[in-house]
Amino acid sequence: MSRNAEGEGSQRSNSGPGPGQMNGARVRARADPFLVVCRCFSVVTALAAILCIAVNVLSAIRSFKNGSDVFDGIFRCYAVLIAMFVAVAETEWGFIIKFWKVLEYWAGRGMLQIFVAVMTRAYPDTSGEKAELVLLQNIASYLLLACGVIYVISGILCIGFLKRARLKKEVSTEQAIKDLQVLKGTSVLGLLTTTHFLYSSCQI
Repeated sequence: MSRNAEGEGSQRSNSGPGPGQMNGARVRARADPFLVVCRCFSVVTALAAILCIAVNVLSAIRSFKNGSDVFDGIFRCYAVLIAMFVAVAETEWGFIIKFWKVLEYWAGRGMLQIFVAVMTRAYPDTSGEKAELVLLQNIASYLLLACGVIYVISGILCIGFLKRARLKKEVSTEQAIKDLQVLKGTSVLGLLTTTHFLYSSCQI
Protein backbone atom coordinates (compact mmCIF):
# COMPACT_ATOMS: atom_id res chain seq x y z
CA MET A 1 0.00 0.00 0.00
CA SER A 2 2.78 2.41 0.87
CA ARG A 3 4.48 1.70 -2.45
CA ASN A 4 1.25 2.39 -4.33
CA ALA A 5 0.83 5.65 -2.44
CA GLU A 6 4.39 6.69 -3.27
CA GLY A 7 3.82 5.78 -6.93
CA GLU A 8 0.68 7.87 -7.08
CA GLY A 9 2.47 10.79 -5.41
CA SER A 10 5.33 10.66 -7.92
CA GLN A 11 2.87 10.52 -10.82
CA ARG A 12 1.07 13.59 -9.48
CA SER A 13 4.31 15.51 -9.02
CA ASN A 14 5.48 14.67 -12.56
CA SER A 15 2.15 15.39 -14.20
CA GLY A 16 3.12 19.04 -14.63
CA PRO A 17 1.61 22.28 -13.32
CA GLY A 18 -1.98 22.39 -12.24
CA PRO A 19 -4.73 24.35 -13.94
CA GLY A 20 -4.23 27.29 -11.61
CA GLN A 21 -0.57 27.57 -12.57
CA MET A 22 -1.42 27.23 -16.26
CA ASN A 23 -3.94 30.05 -15.96
CA GLY A 24 -1.33 32.21 -14.21
CA ALA A 25 1.12 31.56 -17.04
CA ARG A 26 -1.48 32.41 -19.65
CA VAL A 27 -2.36 35.68 -17.92
CA ARG A 28 1.15 37.04 -18.35
CA ALA A 29 1.40 39.31 -21.37
CA ARG A 30 4.28 38.86 -23.78
CA ALA A 31 6.33 41.87 -24.75
CA ASP A 32 5.79 42.97 -28.33
CA PRO A 33 9.14 42.58 -30.20
CA PHE A 34 8.25 45.51 -32.47
CA LEU A 35 7.73 47.82 -29.49
CA VAL A 36 10.97 46.58 -27.90
CA VAL A 37 12.90 47.48 -31.07
CA CYS A 38 11.23 50.91 -31.16
CA ARG A 39 12.15 51.57 -27.52
CA CYS A 40 15.77 50.55 -28.16
CA PHE A 41 15.92 52.88 -31.15
CA SER A 42 14.48 55.71 -29.04
CA VAL A 43 17.23 55.13 -26.47
CA VAL A 44 19.90 55.28 -29.19
CA THR A 45 18.41 58.50 -30.57
CA ALA A 46 18.23 60.07 -27.11
CA LEU A 47 21.88 59.15 -26.47
CA ALA A 48 22.87 60.72 -29.81
CA ALA A 49 20.99 63.89 -28.85
CA ILE A 50 22.73 63.95 -25.45
CA LEU A 51 26.09 63.59 -27.21
CA CYS A 52 25.18 66.55 -29.43
CA ILE A 53 24.30 68.52 -26.29
CA ALA A 54 27.70 67.77 -24.75
CA VAL A 55 29.59 68.65 -27.92
CA ASN A 56 27.74 71.93 -28.41
CA VAL A 57 28.24 72.87 -24.76
CA LEU A 58 32.00 72.33 -25.10
CA SER A 59 32.05 74.34 -28.34
CA ALA A 60 30.08 77.17 -26.74
CA ILE A 61 32.41 77.29 -23.72
CA ARG A 62 35.48 77.48 -25.94
CA SER A 63 33.91 80.15 -28.14
CA PHE A 64 32.96 82.38 -25.20
CA LYS A 65 36.23 81.68 -23.38
CA ASN A 66 38.44 82.72 -26.26
CA GLY A 67 36.16 85.62 -27.20
CA SER A 68 37.07 85.15 -30.82
CA ASP A 69 33.69 84.01 -32.08
CA VAL A 70 30.77 85.06 -29.89
CA PHE A 71 28.23 84.35 -32.61
CA ASP A 72 29.37 80.74 -32.78
CA GLY A 73 28.82 80.48 -29.02
CA ILE A 74 25.28 81.84 -29.33
CA PHE A 75 24.62 79.45 -32.20
CA ARG A 76 25.81 76.53 -30.05
CA CYS A 77 23.49 77.61 -27.22
CA TYR A 78 20.51 77.38 -29.56
CA ALA A 79 21.73 73.98 -30.71
CA VAL A 80 21.88 72.83 -27.08
CA LEU A 81 18.30 73.93 -26.42
CA ILE A 82 16.92 72.20 -29.50
CA ALA A 83 18.96 69.05 -28.83
CA MET A 84 17.54 68.94 -25.29
CA PHE A 85 14.07 69.18 -26.81
CA VAL A 86 14.91 66.25 -29.12
CA ALA A 87 16.10 64.13 -26.19
CA VAL A 88 12.97 64.90 -24.16
CA ALA A 89 10.74 64.14 -27.17
CA GLU A 90 12.17 60.61 -27.30
CA THR A 91 10.64 59.94 -23.87
CA GLU A 92 7.24 60.66 -25.47
CA TRP A 93 6.25 62.72 -22.47
CA GLY A 94 2.56 63.53 -22.68
CA PHE A 95 3.12 67.21 -21.85
CA ILE A 96 5.45 67.67 -24.84
CA ILE A 97 3.29 65.68 -27.25
CA LYS A 98 0.20 67.63 -26.17
CA PHE A 99 1.60 71.01 -27.17
CA TRP A 100 3.78 69.81 -30.06
CA LYS A 101 1.59 67.44 -32.04
CA VAL A 102 4.11 67.37 -34.88
CA LEU A 103 6.49 65.35 -32.67
CA GLU A 104 3.92 62.59 -32.46
CA TYR A 105 4.63 61.86 -36.11
CA TRP A 106 7.95 60.26 -36.91
CA ALA A 107 8.57 62.36 -40.01
CA GLY A 108 8.38 65.60 -38.02
CA ARG A 109 10.57 64.18 -35.27
CA GLY A 110 13.14 63.05 -37.82
CA MET A 111 13.28 66.48 -39.47
CA LEU A 112 13.99 68.08 -36.10
CA GLN A 113 16.79 65.58 -35.46
CA ILE A 114 18.32 66.28 -38.86
CA PHE A 115 18.18 70.01 -38.10
CA VAL A 116 20.04 69.50 -34.81
CA ALA A 117 22.63 67.31 -36.57
CA VAL A 118 23.24 70.04 -39.16
CA MET A 119 23.57 72.67 -36.41
CA THR A 120 26.09 70.48 -34.59
CA ARG A 121 28.14 69.98 -37.75
CA ALA A 122 27.97 73.65 -38.83
CA TYR A 123 30.94 76.01 -38.46
CA PRO A 124 33.65 73.34 -38.06
CA ASP A 125 37.11 74.30 -36.86
CA THR A 126 39.37 74.20 -39.90
CA SER A 127 42.51 75.38 -38.10
CA GLY A 128 43.23 71.93 -36.67
CA GLU A 129 43.61 73.20 -33.08
CA LYS A 130 40.47 71.39 -31.88
CA ALA A 131 40.82 68.06 -33.65
CA GLU A 132 39.27 66.07 -30.78
CA LEU A 133 36.27 68.38 -30.60
CA VAL A 134 35.77 68.23 -34.36
CA LEU A 135 35.88 64.44 -34.20
CA LEU A 136 33.19 64.41 -31.50
CA GLN A 137 31.11 66.82 -33.58
CA ASN A 138 31.32 64.53 -36.58
CA ILE A 139 30.38 61.44 -34.57
CA ALA A 140 27.45 63.12 -32.82
CA SER A 141 26.11 64.87 -35.91
CA TYR A 142 26.28 61.86 -38.23
CA LEU A 143 24.79 59.56 -35.62
CA LEU A 144 21.84 61.86 -35.02
CA LEU A 145 21.56 62.46 -38.77
CA ALA A 146 21.24 58.71 -39.36
CA CYS A 147 18.55 58.47 -36.68
CA GLY A 148 16.68 61.38 -38.23
CA VAL A 149 16.79 59.85 -41.71
CA ILE A 150 15.48 56.55 -40.33
CA TYR A 151 12.69 58.41 -38.55
CA VAL A 152 11.68 60.27 -41.71
CA ILE A 153 11.66 57.11 -43.86
CA SER A 154 9.75 55.19 -41.17
CA GLY A 155 7.24 58.01 -40.89
CA ILE A 156 6.66 57.96 -44.63
CA LEU A 157 6.09 54.18 -44.42
CA CYS A 158 3.53 54.74 -41.60
CA ILE A 159 5.58 52.73 -39.11
CA GLY A 160 4.92 55.37 -36.48
CA PHE A 161 1.20 54.82 -36.87
CA LEU A 162 1.75 51.08 -36.46
CA LYS A 163 3.74 51.71 -33.27
CA ARG A 164 0.97 53.86 -31.77
CA ALA A 165 -1.63 51.22 -32.61
CA ARG A 166 0.41 48.44 -31.02
CA LEU A 167 1.16 50.60 -28.01
CA LYS A 168 -2.55 51.19 -27.44
CA LYS A 169 -3.14 47.46 -27.77
CA GLU A 170 -0.41 46.73 -25.22
CA VAL A 171 -1.86 49.22 -22.75
CA SER A 172 -5.35 47.76 -23.14
CA THR A 173 -3.97 44.23 -22.70
CA GLU A 174 -2.14 45.19 -19.51
CA GLN A 175 -5.29 46.84 -18.18
CA ALA A 176 -7.32 43.73 -18.99
CA ILE A 177 -4.77 41.56 -17.16
CA LYS A 178 -4.95 43.82 -14.10
CA ASP A 179 -8.75 43.69 -14.14
CA LEU A 180 -8.65 39.90 -14.43
CA GLN A 181 -6.28 39.62 -11.49
CA VAL A 182 -8.52 41.87 -9.38
CA LEU A 183 -11.54 39.80 -10.39
CA LYS A 184 -9.74 36.58 -9.44
CA GLY A 185 -8.74 38.01 -6.09
CA THR A 186 -12.31 39.14 -5.42
CA SER A 187 -13.73 35.74 -6.36
CA VAL A 188 -11.22 33.91 -4.14
CA LEU A 189 -12.03 36.21 -1.25
CA GLY A 190 -15.74 35.62 -1.78
CA LEU A 191 -15.21 31.87 -1.89
CA LEU A 192 -13.24 31.92 1.35
CA THR A 193 -15.91 34.03 3.03
CA THR A 194 -18.66 31.66 1.89
CA THR A 195 -16.69 28.62 3.05
CA HIS A 196 -16.10 30.19 6.45
CA PHE A 197 -19.79 31.04 6.76
CA LEU A 198 -20.86 27.49 5.88
CA TYR A 199 -18.32 26.04 8.28
CA SER A 200 -19.59 28.28 11.08
CA SER A 201 -23.20 27.28 10.29
CA CYS A 202 -22.33 23.56 10.48
CA GLN A 203 -20.73 24.03 13.89
CA ILE A 204 -23.83 25.78 15.17
